[in-house]
Amino acid sequence: MRISAMIIRILQQMRHDRRTLALMLMAPLLVLTLIRLVLNDTNTEGRVAVIGAPESYVNALADYNINTFRYDGRDARIALEKGEVDATIRVINGKLYVEIDGSDPAKVQLILTGLEMAKMNTGQNRPDLQTDINYVYGYDNLSTFDNIGTTLIGIMIFFFVFLVAGISFLQERTTGTLEKLLSTPIHRWEIVTGYVLGFGIITVLQSVVISLYVVYVLGVIMVGSLFLVLVITFCAAMLALTMGILLSTAANNEFQMVQFIPVVIVPQVFFSGLFDLTPAWETVGKVMPLHYVADALKQVMIKGKGLSDIYVDLLVLIGLSLLFMVGNTFLLKRYRRI
Repeated sequence: MRISAMIIRILQQMRHDRRTLALMLMAPLLVLTLIRLVLNDTNTEGRVAVIGAPESYVNALADYNINTFRYDGRDARIALEKGEVDATIRVINGKLYVEIDGSDPAKVQLILTGLEMAKMNTGQNRPDLQTDINYVYGYDNLSTFDNIGTTLIGIMIFFFVFLVAGISFLQERTTGTLEKLLSTPIHRWEIVTGYVLGFGIITVLQSVVISLYVVYVLGVIMVGSLFLVLVITFCAAMLALTMGILLSTAANNEFQMVQFIPVVIVPQVFFSGLFDLTPAWETVGKVMPLHYVADALKQVMIKGKGLSDIYVDLLVLIGLSLLFMVGNTFLLKRYRRI
């Protein structure tokens, strides 16, 4: 009898907590759908800029999932540096010269295998004319962890800062601390700025620790400036911080704050760069803040790019952080009782 009463009480509680009920039913469907769509549409094709290669050889590359584009020498190198193609091939006196972006080991293997197989099928595989391969970014036998490790730095920082900041600000509300602050002459923007800067000091330490550990202990490839990596991770942490505080206003307890993880964090992971997406899905990924974090980290750590190459990513992260701060300031008005 007492057990049945407890069962009834739990069911009634869940019936009134529609957000939790919807999360339990819908969030798994959302995540599974994303997994299915992303994995089914993973781009397994290589993009190669062709300079002066025989037409028969170019046509043979299509049989090995390699899309070819005709370029002249200068434009081909620019396209490679911009990420528009994954490699360039030039044929001089029957010898194949390849420049390749080695930041994605799986795609490198696909392209190099396809190039050699196409040579064999077109009768151009002469032993005295071995393919000359130059890695513009990365290096031969780059590990998978080197490829995804840069993205994982951004994901880890974003996830933990979002969760801790949201729960901490929520506790300020539920314990009455926030309401007491709002009853003083302090301005709302001062409260938001204080919380952001206060947590910001901790996020600086977190960014330094995680970045140094991944680079110097785990040995992830590091070609560019470590200072720029710290700047990127700090901007990522500030974005997660302001977003976490903003979304905490929609939660009534810590459990409801955790509920945002499969809705807010998980979808961003799929579009952060861990998967080689088709152009259509890459366009969708550009509305995800984590995409800009991962892109900036990859540009610096693997390709050795500088500030001039990642400033757009940083501006997006800073702009979104400021936007969320403004939103937090306006939302605090609902808690002022005087």
